[in-house]
Amino acid sequence: MQNSVHFILQGKGGIGKTLVSTILAQWIAAKDLVEGQQPLRCYDTDQENATFSRYKAMDVKHVPVMTDSRTIDPKRFDALMIDILEEDGNCVIDNGANTFSPLMGYLIENDCFSLLQESGRKVYIHTIVGGGDTLHDTAMGFVSTAKSTNVPLVLWENEHFGLLQSASGKQFTESQTYADNSSRVKGRIVLSARNADTFGADIKKMNTARLTANEVKESDKFNLMEKQRIKVVFRDLFEQLDKVEW
Repeated sequence: MQNSVHFILQGKGGIGKTLVSTILAQWIAAKDLVEGQQPLRCYDTDQENATFSRYKAMDVKHVPVMTDSRTIDPKRFDALMIDILEEDGNCVIDNGANTFSPLMGYLIENDCFSLLQESGRKVYIHTIVGGGDTLHDTAMGFVSTAKSTNVPLVLWENEHFGLLQSASGKQFTESQTYADNSSRVKGRIVLSARNADTFGADIKKMNTARLTANEVKESDKFNLMEKQRIKVVFRDLFEQLDKVEW
């Protein structure tokens, strides 16, 4: 993978955008290291909860777009685009719920997706659909994103809120909503709901400490079985990412 730009976009807050960003960034960074690519560049545009930028190992650059009056100035996204375009390499952009609409509006109004593609970048939008009570809102977000751009999509199915199925038992990927936009989806990643007392607790511990999987492996704050469970989770996710049609 070379010169790819990955936007994590979903309007609903608390659905796992930063989790997806950290997983994706770790997978790309591992690929870049093997393939001798330029170092991965990561950006965080969240103005309220810039969690991604707290992962020191990823050297995430925060993009300040909020003014002193606490409004979003879309022109400040110029710095993000210029930074992406000035150097070769892969990029991951995490986006908060507070900047979803301003960033999406900026990208569309300024025809940024075409600009990136014309400059030799492969652009992907990663969108998250959650289960349970989050299904309706996140499914509508998926549709809105799909209809407003022609960029290839990667669907992340977050089962931590429940299964992605309607009251009638129909899976989201079996719905007409998905079928109407499935040709744009280049891959699906399932964030499986594992045992909350073991896997869930270990992933939470890892995320709270803002550590990567490699850092956990070397940490004395995680015991052997905690490290094993985290290894199992990331092995599964990385195998799924390997199967995406990049």
